[in-house]
Formats: sequence, structure tokens, C-alpha cells
Amino acid sequence: MRGLEQIPWLYDGLCAVMERTGLAPWRRWLAAGARGRTLDVGCGTGRGLPLYGAGVRAIGLDPARDSLARARRRAPGVPLVQGRAEALPFRDGVFDTVVSSLVFCSVPEPARGLAEVRRVLRSDGRLRMLEHVRSGRAWKAAFQDRVQPLWTRLSGGCHPNRETERAVEAAGFVIESDGRDARADLRRFSARPVH
Repeated sequence: MRGLEQIPWLYDGLCAVMERTGLAPWRRWLAAGARGRTLDVGCGTGRGLPLYGAGVRAIGLDPARDSLARARRRAPGVPLVQGRAEALPFRDGVFDTVVSSLVFCSVPEPARGLAEVRRVLRSDGRLRMLEHVRSGRAWKAAFQDRVQPLWTRLSGGCHPNRETERAVEAAGFVIESDGRDARADLRRFSARPVH
């Protein structure tokens, strides 16, 4: 069964509503901090691709061919690659920045995907991430756990109860305080690899 994440026009519509209700400044923050060669992992329909500055050489990656077709129309000059976060088709240390916007909730093996992100980042590179996460409120976290199996199936892979910040730290990153922000169950942050 295809979930909403695999229906590009539906996902695009949902993202448009979310951007109008407060997500747009967070997406701009992600792109504004990108430097040099940048991998937009899980670029989806390419909503973030036009936001990168002139000095950024972005490459979009997504597993879904239909989403990449939409991204191609939205950002015709950006190279696009079909692939998964868990098996990034790039050499070690080639990116200055990796951007991930609402992606790791749906990556089947997030620890493996984050290890790949760390592998392709330069030693002084940055991971810039926007994600919804497991709630800090016990009642809401319990609700997320309860609805997770059905929600994951309907959405096409999204896990509303992942502890992404902990997973990022466990993958060998340090989350920086500069720019870190939280709103309800949304988080945005920049992280650097620990060496």
C-alpha cells in the first residue's frame, strides 16, 4: 500500500499547508546555513531546493522516482539522484553540508542512514536537520507509540515517535546550540561530526 509520502501531489499539498502555518521559516533556516557542496538527502518533491544560495552546489537525493520528477520541474538546474539514505552513492567526505528536512522519521534504518551521512560529510562539515520527534510529554509519547503502527502504514513510512536527536548523537555528531530550536514536537538543529 502506498502511503501519503509516496503520492507526490498529495505530499506537496500537505507541505504547502504546513509551510503556510509556520514551517517555511524553518525550511529557509536549513537552506541558509548550507555551504559549498550540499546534499539534500530525502529532497522529495524539491520544495527546499530553490532556497539554496548562489554559493551552494546542491544535489538532491530521494528514493522515489515520482518525487524526483516533481523536484526536476521545481529546480531544473539541480542534479538529482535516486537513492536511499542508508546507501548514499557518494565517496567519503565529499559534502560540506547535508540537509535533511522531515526525512529521518521515514528512513527504514535511521542509524545506518546517519552513519552514511557522517561518512559523506567532510570532517568540518555540518548536518542541518528539521524533524518531528517523540514528544517530551509522557501522555503524548504514549499516544505516538500507540498510533505508530497504523500511522506508519498510512503515511508510507513515517514514525511519529522516533528520538531523532538521540540517534544523531549516537551516530557520532554533536548538536550545536546555535540555531537550535524546538516548537511542539518539531526540532531544528545543526550538528557536526565528532572526530
